[in-house]
Amino acid sequence: MVARKLVFIAGEKPQMRKPSARSWTKAKEEAFLSVLAETCNVTRACKAAGIGVTSVYRRKKENAAFRARWLAAISTAYQQLELVLLERAFNGTEKLVSVRAGEPRTMREYSDRLGLTLLRMHRDTATDAELELPPDEMEEVRERLIRKLQRMKQRDEGEIGEES
Repeated sequence: MVARKLVFIAGEKPQMRKPSARSWTKAKEEAFLSVLAETCNVTRACKAAGIGVTSVYRRKKENAAFRARWLAAISTAYQQLELVLLERAFNGTEKLVSVRAGEPRTMREYSDRLGLTLLRMHRDTATDAELELPPDEMEEVRERLIRKLQRMKQRDEGEIGEES
C-alpha cells in the first residue's frame, strides 16, 4: 500500500495525494543529515539523499525542526574536523620523500600554517585561562573581599549611628 499525504493544491480543499519522487521523506531527511554530519558538505549530502540543493535550503528556511537538526549536524562535522586538524598539528602527517640513493623514505611533516591558525583561534581562551586564579587563591581573594565588605558595612553603620 502506498502512503498518501494530505496536501493543499493552490488554495483549494485538502486532497489526499501520493507523494512524488521529489517529496521529502523521513529516510531522505535522515540520509541528508547523516552525510552532512560526516562531511559538512551540503551538495554531497543532497546527492546521497537524492534531493536538490534548492529544495534542502527551502526546507531549512521553512522548517524549524529541520533547521535545528541541520545545525546539530554541522556542529558535529565541525567538531570532527577540529579534532582531525588538532591531531595533524600535534602529530604531523606522514610524507614520502625520495632520497638520492635508495628507497623512498617516510618522514613526519608538521604544518606551521595549521599550527599558527590554531594558535590564533585559541589565543583568547588560553589568555583567559592564564588570568584565572587557581581555586586555592580564589578562596583567599573571596575571603579578603568578604572582610573588606564587612568593614565597609560597619563603617557605614557607624556613620549612620553618628548622624542620629
